[in-house]
Amino acid sequence: MPLKDWLLAICVVTLWGLNFIAVKVAVQTIPPFLLTAIRFALVAAVLAPLFRPARHQWKGIIGISLVLGVGHFGLMFVGVSGMDAASAAIITQLGVPFSALVAWVAFGEKLGLGRTIGLILAFSGVALLAGEPSLPSLLPVLILVVAMIAWAVSNVQVKRLGDINPLALNGWMAVFAAPILLALSLALESGHTELPARLLADWKPLAGLAYTVIASSLVAYTLWYGLLARHPMNRVVPVTLLGPVVAVAGGVLVLGETLTWQKLVGGAITILGVAVVQFVGGIRRPPAEPEPGT
Repeated sequence: MPLKDWLLAICVVTLWGLNFIAVKVAVQTIPPFLLTAIRFALVAAVLAPLFRPARHQWKGIIGISLVLGVGHFGLMFVGVSGMDAASAAIITQLGVPFSALVAWVAFGEKLGLGRTIGLILAFSGVALLAGEPSLPSLLPVLILVVAMIAWAVSNVQVKRLGDINPLALNGWMAVFAAPILLALSLALESGHTELPARLLADWKPLAGLAYTVIASSLVAYTLWYGLLARHPMNRVVPVTLLGPVVAVAGGVLVLGETLTWQKLVGGAITILGVAVVQFVGGIRRPPAEPEPGT
């Protein structure tokens, strides 16, 4: 790739890595399901009017909105609200190993010895990370794991959907996911009446929301799809392994999170396992949200 595109790829990964910081800041004030609903509502308002999927794709898009929009993003934001951003960014890398397992089940793709070793490494790294003293309980970890299983299942859904403009899928998935997430927020979360006053008293949650909508959803994905159109997947996608590194650095430097040996060792083992799964098994075209958790 030319230098300009390498710099764009690093910019995209940096935007995605810092998105964990933005989400962590936002969920400290805005309930996670409500935050996800607002994010999708804004994304839908921008993208949906610009694109129109084919008639036969509507059913598949609704299914993806449930699994990816609600099951992945909704639960991912809930998980991040209960743990530090750095650990969450590392755990979300399990989307790649889970995708390999789902492909094995759904399409009969072989795992092989190399991929199996990668899976073991990735899950071992997260298991080590789960023992970190800063985690209040295992529940946020389990919620994030379920969120990454949902991301892996969405890979199959997108593959079966057929050819579609990724921005069209993002926009219309957001249209259907936003009201469901709002309903979940009203049913399960509290503090909605006090939220306007809290937001007026502190600009940081709104800044986090603006970042996750504009920088992570709109800017980063537009640049990313341009890179995918110009270059082979095997050249572009490995750059995303830098995402957790950016998130860990951001968590420590911006949020003051503790850099423990579990983060360093567990994160390194997890990323190594994900890299093995990607490089040994080949890199598939990612779904509408190519980087898990962003």
